[in-house]
Formats: sequence, C-alpha cells, structure tokens
Amino acid sequence: MKDRLGVGFVGAGFISGFHATAWTNVRHADIKGVAEISKRRAREFVKVCQKLRVGNPKIYNDVSDMVKDPKIDVIYINSPNYTRIPIMEKIVKLTTGKKAKLIGVACEKPLARTVKEAKKMVELVKEAGILHGYLENQCFAPSITRGKEIIWKRGASVSGRPYLARCAEEHGGPHEPWFWQGTKQGGGVLSDMMCHSMEAARFLLTQPGKKKSSLKPVSVSCEIANIKWTRPKYIKKLKNMSGGKVDYSKTPVEDFARATVVYKSPEKMPLIVEVTTSWSFVGPGLRLSFEMMGPEYYMQINTLSPDLHIFFSREVKGKAGEDLVEKQAAEQGLMPVLSAEDVVYGYAAEDRYMIECFLDGKQPEENFEDGLFISRILAACYMASEKGEKLKFPPPGLDEFVPQVAKGTWDAKSVFM
Repeated sequence: MKDRLGVGFVGAGFISGFHATAWTNVRHADIKGVAEISKRRAREFVKVCQKLRVGNPKIYNDVSDMVKDPKIDVIYINSPNYTRIPIMEKIVKLTTGKKAKLIGVACEKPLARTVKEAKKMVELVKEAGILHGYLENQCFAPSITRGKEIIWKRGASVSGRPYLARCAEEHGGPHEPWFWQGTKQGGGVLSDMMCHSMEAARFLLTQPGKKKSSLKPVSVSCEIANIKWTRPKYIKKLKNMSGGKVDYSKTPVEDFARATVVYKSPEKMPLIVEVTTSWSFVGPGLRLSFEMMGPEYYMQINTLSPDLHIFFSREVKGKAGEDLVEKQAAEQGLMPVLSAEDVVYGYAAEDRYMIECFLDGKQPEENFEDGLFISRILAACYMASEKGEKLKFPPPGLDEFVPQVAKGTWDAKSVFM
C-alpha cells in the first residue's frame, strides 16, 4: 500500500477551488494533476494549489493522459454533469486495458442527470474494479455530524428515534451557464441542490452504526415552479449573465422546489423528510438550514447565523465579491461571515475521509450506490411534480424516466394549471 496518494482533478471550476482550499486539511495526498478545457482556468487553479501548498498539479490536455500517468492514483470528477459518463468510460477503458493503475475515483454530486445515467456510472465503476466515493459534502459538515451524534446519544437513546428531518438550500442562482440549462444539468434547482438536502436528511435519520439503506422510501410528493427567473426583468438579466446562452423565455427550468419523502424505519415507524431548495432566495448569500426532531428533542442549524458578523455602513463601498460567504449578494449592512467555508460546508472532512479510505483500500460509505439512490429519489420527485400526485416509491417507469426540465420541454406556467 502507498503511504501518499496523487490526485487528479477533472475540471478546474468553482467546486475544484473549494476542494483545493479544503485540501489544506488533508494529509497523505497531493493534487498532482488537472484536466481542464480552459487553459486560463487550469493555470489559475495551479496557482491556487501552489499558493496553498497542496500540490503543484500538471495540466493535461486530455483526461486519458492524466489517468495514465503513474503519479495519479485517484481521480476527482468535478466537471459538469453531462461529462460524467464519457469520463468514466475513459477510466474504464484504461484500467481494464492495464494502461492505468488507479486506486479510486470520487464524483461530485449529483452522480448523473438521470437514473439511467446514474446506473451506467455504477456499472462503469464496477467494471473498472476500483474504489468509488460520492462527494456529498453536507454529510460531512461538522455541525451535522456533531449534531447527529448528540441527538442520537442523548435524545434518541432515552426517548426514541427522531422522526422528522427538514433540510433546505437556498441562494440567488449558480455560477456557470450550464447549471441553468436543463438538458446539460439534468433539470433545475431540484437536480442541482435537492440532492444535498435529500442525502443530508437520510444521513441524519439513520441510526449510528446502521446503513442508510436501512431506511426504506415509501412515498414521494413534490412541487416545482419558476417564481423569479421567468419574470421579464430576470429573463433579460440571465441572458446577459450567460452571454446569451440561457433564454428562460424559451427553455426555463425550475428555480424553486419542495418535496416530502416518507421513509419506513427498521422498526416499521414512519419517518418524514421535508426539503426545500431555491435559486430565488435573496439574502446575504447561500443559506443552508437543517432541523431534526424527535419525541423530546430538536436540532437546528442555519449557516447564515455563524459566530462572526461584520457591519458596513453606506459610506463603505467596494467591489462585489464572495469573500464573506458563498453566493454573497451584498457588501453593506450586517453581514454574516463564514471564517472557513470549506470546513463549515463539510468539504474538508469529506476530502480527508475519501483519501483515508483510498489509502486503506476501503470502500467509502458514501459511494456511487448512494448517488444512484439519490438519483432515483430526485427522479421520483420530478415525476410526482409532473403528475401532480403523491407517488408510491418506486413508481413504475422510474429508471427510464427523463423529466421535462431535462428534455427542455417544461412549461413553467403549468404549475398554475
């Protein structure tokens, strides 16, 4: 076994930057490579890694070249959703052809755009015969893991298991145009962000020491809508922001979604998951909120209520940025500040865990199978919203289902019909 790993990143965008920052908390691994279409972005990423002293990554023109490099032991897939399967196919071709000796691969959420694609990702990684991790950072956030530990140890052990989890993720909209395009992203805000909330809720309600699969989904209900970005003013703004690539007068996706999933516990008790997600939230920045309730206890987390706030009067004027909180929407007033976003959001613990598993030759507990499960839950949510019904899980045709938003055929006005 190796005592230090070389990691190659596919993609040098926003999320790779988060992982690079989090890597200062990772031991026994260096960022050795990056495969990125944009040479400018690749060079910027290299500079960030060098500055943070987390590696001096080599820039590769093609993913295959990086996978074949004997210095690369692990691949992190941080590229857009529509690139995932082609990347995995290259990995499989090289590993099965004995041209690469990878130990593992980790893929950012969501695993794929549809259930069919998620199943293909699982098939490919099994064919490659390597370890795999699903990068769902919120399941590693310190407040969530510590809160779960206390609730189950002090509350559930005395008065019974928790029965309700509420999770939400809200901000003003994503960074890159492809996120706003249903055919490329796989949908809208539900596909983009509800994957976080669904897996975080399942994690919270799972008894420590038990597998998350011990919770059995029973039913799903969901509503989606576009409540902000199909207004004429914001259609124009989005078109300008995306360089004309996104036109919500023609092919909108949802900017708001809410869903309820009923699970059955191993004790045959009903467990309720309520999730909300939005690209239409206007506040200081990204807001993550989590609640868990049981017979005699309650847990609450809100990332916009941190231990640090800073106030700027009207006299303090500066450039717009995201130096205080992700998706920052203002530079004046009483501003929440996350002093270490990579730690608060769970990236640091997530990366450390994945690397330790790969080093030990151990399959991560958060893996592609979990990504496939969440893909099925999200697909059921889209199906329930289209049918306007509460659906038993799994509904017929789930694995072949492609949401209207992913096809580019969704009518945003249908929510009022």
